[in-house]
Amino acid sequence: MDGERADDRAGNAVEMTLSRLRSLDSHQPAPPPADGAPRTLADLYRDHQMRMVRLATLLVDDQATAEDVVQEAFAGLHRHWSGLRDEAAAVGYLRAAVVNGSRSVLRRRRTAREYVPPHQVNARSAESLAMLSAEHQAVVDALSSLPPRQREVLVLRYYGGMSEAEIADATGISRGTVKSTASRALDAVARVMGPRSR
Repeated sequence: MDGERADDRAGNAVEMTLSRLRSLDSHQPAPPPADGAPRTLADLYRDHQMRMVRLATLLVDDQATAEDVVQEAFAGLHRHWSGLRDEAAAVGYLRAAVVNGSRSVLRRRRTAREYVPPHQVNARSAESLAMLSAEHQAVVDALSSLPPRQREVLVLRYYGGMSEAEIADATGISRGTVKSTASRALDAVARVMGPRSR
């Protein structure tokens, strides 16, 4: 029973922190042009670039690398622009490309760490940390300690605001795996946060 309460508290802490970040990054997209012309890639970049960078930063824990991942995602979107049916499909493509690009970065890091001593990457922007309370910073630090898939699932759920089905589509895993991974991740966050989550 105590374990379940700790998991619930950890889940609430993760949700509050990532929702706070989501609200900091949210802004209303620009309305479509008055002449009825379709939105352009530049419009999508202006409306979604910052949120995609934050998503990638939460996944790879490095601002510069996150920006590179997002640039690659937008370059891929440009290459596939004519094949996309609407803006929602374009945003879905971007999100999947950011998740996949982040996974590639983490795989390359893991390979590189086999040859060089590991080092702590903690280069989140000073601006984003300054806007978080100490409790929220502890949650972000706890997320950083999770294995990549667990971090990915929690970030997509609580920061991305995605359902289990959407996470399954974006990550290529089953809904059941999404659910069990989220549960294990919240257990781990509760353990890492220790007394703070009690």
